[in-house]
Amino acid sequence: MRKNKTFADLKNGEKLARQQVIIDAAERVFAVKPFNKVSIRDVAREAGISHAAIYRYFPDQRSLFMEAFLRGADEIILFLTDMVENTEKIDIGIIAETYLTYLIENDQFFRMMTHFMLDGSLTAEMIDKLNFAARRIFDQFDIMFRKMGVPEPVRPLSHAFFASLNGIMITFKNYPGRDQNAVREHIKVISTVITEKFMV
Repeated sequence: MRKNKTFADLKNGEKLARQQVIIDAAERVFAVKPFNKVSIRDVAREAGISHAAIYRYFPDQRSLFMEAFLRGADEIILFLTDMVENTEKIDIGIIAETYLTYLIENDQFFRMMTHFMLDGSLTAEMIDKLNFAARRIFDQFDIMFRKMGVPEPVRPLSHAFFASLNGIMITFKNYPGRDQNAVREHIKVISTVITEKFMV
């Protein structure tokens, strides 16, 4: 039997839809403008609403940016889950390369992630959300290392793997004097060196 909908249900659905439109707009702006230069006015212009209207859906700028980051985190966790949980024979090199390719192709997500990881002024609620997203990534790396036969505890290894991959991006993503193809190739080479160190 179908659940009866009320006008309150419709209003909640409309609110969620509007929030998604705003987050979509924020992601598009992040894709073309440095993260620390993006303003609520930029996002409002892209979404086609007034900047004041955004505050009906997000209490402040940082909350909006956090929600955009979390949506990107959900995407990366989905493909990691598919590669790790649904695969019998784990190839750590392919997992590392896929993770790094995602970050290269979704630069706005990578910039948001590093910003929030380094931001010392997050609220307790935002820290909880950030930690939850990070733990979900670590959980997939834990499963990967267990399938590779690594003895417990594997969590410190997952932390080190995550830090190594992100360190490659921080160090080489905008390496001066190299075009994007050269950067990608260099990141791939360094990734191979790193992943070999994590193999049992």
